[in-house]
Amino acid sequence: MDDILQLTLLYDFYGELLTEKQKQVYELHYQNDLSLTEIGEELSISRQAVRDQLKRTEKILLDYEEKLQLVSRFQAQKKAVQEMKHIMEGLEKKNPDASVVKAIAKMKKIADDILS
Repeated sequence: MDDILQLTLLYDFYGELLTEKQKQVYELHYQNDLSLTEIGEELSISRQAVRDQLKRTEKILLDYEEKLQLVSRFQAQKKAVQEMKHIMEGLEKKNPDASVVKAIAKMKKIADDILS
């Protein structure tokens, strides 16, 4: 998976566990797309301090995931629901009975709600 996408997911799950300073530097860099120099100027710290803070924050997020596995479980569940939805679509095509189609439509709606 793309590193930035992975970090974004980790931040979505664990961002509230970071300090305000860690969140601020992370958001300025990854969400506002500021360079390390720009962040340093805005926060009155050196470019190296910004880089160190980002690396520390990334490590903290990765450590949370290693211990809690929330993102991994989320991705596995999402994949399983997508697979279930695919199976339901196949069943719907094979069995045009109205009651079956109605039940499958309900299950697909539930799957869509889970995925959204």
